[in-house]
This record gives sequence, C-alpha cells and structure tokens, in this order.
Amino acid sequence: MSTITTQDGTQIYFKDWGSGPPVVFSHGWPLNADAWESQMVFLGSHGYRCIAHDRRGHGRSSQPWNGNDMDTYADDLAELIDARDLNGATLIGHSTGGGEVARYIGRHGASRVAKAVLLGSVTPLMLKTEANPGGLPIKVFDDIRAGVFADRSQFFKDLTTPFYGANRPGSKVTQGMREAFWLQGMQGGLKGELDCIKAFSETDFTEDLKKIEVPTLIIHGNDDQIVPIAASALPSSQLVKKATLKIYPGGPHGLAETHKDQLNADLLAFLKA
Repeated sequence: MSTITTQDGTQIYFKDWGSGPPVVFSHGWPLNADAWESQMVFLGSHGYRCIAHDRRGHGRSSQPWNGNDMDTYADDLAELIDARDLNGATLIGHSTGGGEVARYIGRHGASRVAKAVLLGSVTPLMLKTEANPGGLPIKVFDDIRAGVFADRSQFFKDLTTPFYGANRPGSKVTQGMREAFWLQGMQGGLKGELDCIKAFSETDFTEDLKKIEVPTLIIHGNDDQIVPIAASALPSSQLVKKATLKIYPGGPHGLAETHKDQLNADLLAFLKA
C-alpha cells in the first residue's frame, strides 16, 4: 500500500492516479478515499494527477488514539502534499473534507494551492451558537455519537437514506451505493470516527475561509439533509473572497455519487478555467 508516516508516527494511506496538474481530494465522514473514485478516474482520464488519502482513523490509515481533530487532519494533509511535492494543486473537500481544506489553507497557506472546491462542506460552522444561530443544536451531534456507539453498523446503514436522499420521491439510490458507504464506514476505527464528529461539528472555520484567496468553487445541494445549505454554503460563499457558488437543485449530501456526471463536468470546467 502507498502510505506516508506523519511526525507523530501515524501512517496515512493514499492513492495517486494519473499524471498532470495535481488534484487532491479530502473525503467526508465516515468514508475514505474510495468515495472519490468516480471523480479520480474521470479527471485522471482528462490529464490530471489525482491524489486522495484516508484520513487518520478512517479507511486504511492508522487508528491512533490521539490527533483526531481538525488541526491534525490539516497537518496530515500538509505532510502528504509536501511528501508528494505537489505544486499548483487544486484541493477538493467534501463535507468534513471541506473543513480540512479550509483549515489546511488557514494553517499552512496556499503556496502549493492554485484553486479550491468545497463540496457539501461543513464550513463555516455546523453547531448552533449565539454567534451562529442558523447552525444545528448540539443534541443533533450528541444523537449521532450515541447512535454510532450503540450500533455503528446499523447507524451507517440508516444514514445512507438522508445522505443520498433515498427518502425523496424519484430517488434512484441503489442498494450498491448504500453498501459501499457502509463498507467504507466500517473500515474506520470507532475512536477516530467518534472524535471526528466533534471535529466536523464544533470547529469554527470562519477565519480559515477569510484566508482563502485562490479561486474557489462552492457546490452544494439545496436538499442536503446532512449539512443544510443555509448554514454552510451560503455564508461560506460570502466569506471566501473569490468564491463561485453553484447550487444543485434537489441535490442531497452525497453528490459525488448521485450527481457524479454533473459534478465531474463542473470540476473539469473549473480546473480548465
């Protein structure tokens, strides 16, 4: 397997496909790099080098007790980008991965970055606070933690319904899509996945977004039942200086699967622009 070892000894698995300008993918919770394969094959066949990693605690990467927080996730991404000596990269983050991309630029700058894409991203802040009244109550995330701890396997199976919008009229979500989600989720470790819930829900990325000065494409479904658009993409598009907001009508959270043809075309156009 292709891995790097970070400064704290954590092994981070990655796949590096194709050649050309680099595109780096950061996945959502509780998935892994496999979530991006449709995009990687498509962009790889159009002349791009596609790199995707499994976040620590997820997939085929190590499952350390510590470091399951957004700062460390961003540092792991920085170590991967440095180890592969990537320059002029486009960073694409889905959901939790969108936060990872924002925090990477906030902590490490954009000297190696040409563009960014935030897809169904958790930015700027998912949790409801006095300063963020449009966020979700802490009970929502406490319930996720309780569900994962009680029966992680069943929780992930149930989560595929709102994730892909399978509860909407006309849904074409397949059993295979649901099982692929479940398989990726079960490859991770319970400790890392529980910690990641706090990381994606309680981390405030407002200042990170303000530091993003590269062209940024923000894509979100307006029927996202996991990361509501009003508390995420809409304010994010106001905070990022060079942001373009693209809304997918009726789109759910799992756009990389349900809308992969549209998404692939949009990503290619953005990369070529």
